[in-house]
Amino acid sequence: MIRKIEHLGIAVKSLKNSNELIAKLLDRSPYKEEGVESEGVFTSFFKLGETKVELLEATNPDSAIAKFIEKRGEGIHHIALDVVNIEEELNRLESLGFDLIHKSPKPGADGKKIAFLHPKSTNGILVELCEDMEAEE
Repeated sequence: MIRKIEHLGIAVKSLKNSNELIAKLLDRSPYKEEGVESEGVFTSFFKLGETKVELLEATNPDSAIAKFIEKRGEGIHHIALDVVNIEEELNRLESLGFDLIHKSPKPGADGKKIAFLHPKSTNGILVELCEDMEAEE
């Protein structure tokens, strides 16, 4: 079950510069910065009500974020949806014809299990499913 929009992911060239810009815009500092080695990114998160904004900077030229920026420039990269049971949601969405990039979840930033839907099945929008890691305990 999808509960809410968890965050909007924004691809940026410079996390430092973008953190300063978004901090001015939202009138708050990021509450967390962390690297996700498996994705080749360094991230920061801003909380805005129940929703977050995630900034993603590539840590290597082969990462998905580096390729995204090279092709499209900086901007909105994905929309993340908070789900109750990510495995069940992946099965449900696949049964409805959505193409999955990840057939099973993997560790992501901000203490989440994550999996992505392919944009070719979502009108060009990269959709991330997120579930709190502690939800499985």
